[in-house]
Amino acid sequence: MILRRLLAVLAPLLATLPATAQQLPVFEVGIAGGGGWTPAYPASNQNHWRGLAIPYLIYRGDLFRADEGGLRARTRLADDIEISVSASGGFNASSNDITARQGMPDLDWLGEIGPNLRYTLWRGDDPAVPRRILIDTPVRAVFSTDWSSVSFRGFTFAPDIAYEHVHFLSPFARLRLSAGVLFGTDRYTEYFYQVDPQYAQPGREAYNARAGYVGSRVSVSYRLPLSERVSIVAGGRIENFSGAANADSPLFKSEWNFSVAAGFAISLWRSEARVDVSAQPFD
Repeated sequence: MILRRLLAVLAPLLATLPATAQQLPVFEVGIAGGGGWTPAYPASNQNHWRGLAIPYLIYRGDLFRADEGGLRARTRLADDIEISVSASGGFNASSNDITARQGMPDLDWLGEIGPNLRYTLWRGDDPAVPRRILIDTPVRAVFSTDWSSVSFRGFTFAPDIAYEHVHFLSPFARLRLSAGVLFGTDRYTEYFYQVDPQYAQPGREAYNARAGYVGSRVSVSYRLPLSERVSIVAGGRIENFSGAANADSPLFKSEWNFSVAAGFAISLWRSEARVDVSAQPFD
């Protein structure tokens, strides 16, 4: 899930960019890119350098928004409760480059999409230094593709708790610290940990993957605006898979994974129409 780890770091780039006033464009188009050193798959003992560059669109509407948080409904269930739709994904990987998977099918591109219920536990009292603690509870359907067909790969549930701090060390800079866990259905865990009989060999016995707990993670990211149109970001993630449902799989190679990544975002076009964000500094 290399792309997921990169997106965890790159996503803050698409957050509110700096402005001298609390007015931001309704529409914004740009490009974000970056790279990182990340595991080949969860609980792999091999890391790879990967990178990507993607265009992005930000829409800051009254009812709906499209930004680093996905597609978000602006009509909240309560003051501190919000429903959104979010997406993620993962790079493909050749099994020839992964020692534990030699001779097995390659890992295809992955896409994930689903609803998220967000609850804000706490907000700081000082409006000049926006801070908050929130809980996200995303449930996502997972799909894989080799661009000739699409396969359903089950569901994930990845609740986490995060602390966010705007203007941290620098005006409009944003710090995010989060911790969470990941659970997957059997079709999801089979994709990473199943070994069918035809792929068994000495040191890699046949294995039937089980649904359940996949692992836990702690992440940090820091976004620093260089101007109203350019931002940079850096971050990292530590993951632990102790007690995972498939810890006895021959493809489960490490209880610890480490990721680091860095990136940039450049805003190429902004609409003349503006929206006031002074009351919602995190949006």
